[in-house]
Amino acid sequence: MSVPTRIFLIGYRGSGKTTVARLLAPQLQFDWVDSDQEVERRVGKSIAAIFAEQGEAAFRELETEVLVELCQRERTVVALGGGCIIRTQNRELIATAGPAVWLTAPVHVLGDRLQEDTLTPSMRPDLTPTGGQREIEIILQERIGLYRQSATWEVDTEDKSPAEVVAAIRLKLDLDC
Repeated sequence: MSVPTRIFLIGYRGSGKTTVARLLAPQLQFDWVDSDQEVERRVGKSIAAIFAEQGEAAFRELETEVLVELCQRERTVVALGGGCIIRTQNRELIATAGPAVWLTAPVHVLGDRLQEDTLTPSMRPDLTPTGGQREIEIILQERIGLYRQSATWEVDTEDKSPAEVVAAIRLKLDLDC
């Protein structure tokens, strides 16, 4: 397989999308971008602030606007926000723009990673009243079918270093590691 024009990384928060994009892109001589960071940059606010001030619907609209633009970029690894696959329009855009690699991990691993991330509380809003590990279970249950539908490939990140995840993606792309 030849290297695609762009590669999307999808999955729940804490699955490693941004870290993997940052490592994979230079190996492919690609740029990389995190769609959530791009939304924050354009609006000048954190996602948590956007949710608090404008609501989730406004954030999802901004997310789609950014995705439309990212789908036009060449030679780019795109780390998508965990909820980007919620909208049908976004899933259709991803499907036509390049392969999507679903980075997975068990709920307890995602929970541990998010707890260790000091930026999570200020940058990422709770998506349910419960927060924490129960929130991960609830949201994953809602999204798992959408991730599966959107994914070209799945890579389990549990017990793998970011470099090992990158190597697994390169294998999926049939590239020498």
